[in-house]
Amino acid sequence: MMLISSLSKDTVEFIQAKIDNKTKPLGALGVLEPLALQLALITEQRRTQSTELNSVDQISIKKPTMLVFAGDHGINVNAVSIAPSAVTKQMVLNFLHGGAAINCFCQSNDIALTVIDCGILQSINRDELPQPGDNKVAGVKLIEQRLGAGTNDFSAGPAMSIIQVEQGFEYAKQLVNTQVEQGVELLLLGEMGIANTSSAAALMSALTSFSAIECIGRGTGITDEQLTNKIGLIENALQRVTLSDKAEGLTHEEILTLLAELGGFEIVQMVSAILAAASASLPVVIDGFIVTVAALVAQRLDKNVANYLIFSHVSQEKAHQILLEELMAAQTFSNTSCQPLLNLGLRLGEGTGAALALPLIKASASFYNNMASFESAGVTV
Repeated sequence: MMLISSLSKDTVEFIQAKIDNKTKPLGALGVLEPLALQLALITEQRRTQSTELNSVDQISIKKPTMLVFAGDHGINVNAVSIAPSAVTKQMVLNFLHGGAAINCFCQSNDIALTVIDCGILQSINRDELPQPGDNKVAGVKLIEQRLGAGTNDFSAGPAMSIIQVEQGFEYAKQLVNTQVEQGVELLLLGEMGIANTSSAAALMSALTSFSAIECIGRGTGITDEQLTNKIGLIENALQRVTLSDKAEGLTHEEILTLLAELGGFEIVQMVSAILAAASASLPVVIDGFIVTVAALVAQRLDKNVANYLIFSHVSQEKAHQILLEELMAAQTFSNTSCQPLLNLGLRLGEGTGAALALPLIKASASFYNNMASFESAGVTV
């Protein structure tokens, strides 16, 4: 497993005093203030690791990069989604041709976009890719890190093998390390995979005290009949794999086994990407429900992950809010955990919420780096 450092508490008072002494009332910038504290501590940790001059004077979040992980799910043979699994590939092609919401939001916020094929049913053919010189898709990259042609139906048996989980971890670790070598200092994560809310809900229930029904929602908008079917299938799978002590005291091997039993190829690689980013002291912007479940798994593997997570928004998936509360409670860098930055009623995925939150993250860094103090501005309170 990757070594993840806890954030140093030695400079918390100094950073908080700098925030408090900006030309504003205490706490007047709301959630941007604990976010600035978090970013400053992560920047300090990264500089310490790279032997740069240790300083908390400036937050650095250069080259924000969106990684969208895509994979298909065998459980959709039971029609647990409004869409057939073929839509996963169709949407990946839409990303590559520049036509999706995530393309729009990445372009408007100057975010580099990479799409990772973790195991969609059919791989992308060369002749399906956009033609060179198409300005609309400039900068959109496709990386193939396939673990198979979709997972197995986890309601009937394991979704994948432990070997596939381990390969997925290695793929994503190498991918993030490459991003770090290229100077990326902020990662944003998104996903695409028809029926991946089923896998996410099952993992959430297996790793927490929440029941399957509390973790299962309508995803992209399934019918009552489909919802009943989805609940039954996931409950059957959980009876097969749920451990007696659940979230308490699970070993790394047991958590990896749960990923093999219930996970998706894209979820597996997102877990590893989060671990690798935290190991390199990069903040990770978490999108909606599926990415948040990947963050939960990563945190169960290493509790220090919690302090590198930035929660971009609260989605309409009913389990997302209760899961966010559990993850935020694990953050230890501040007495006030960072709240999700947005609540826009989103339920799309793709990393859209993470991309939309970037301007607020930049604003938090900007006020910390550039806003005058009472002393420097000559303002007396």
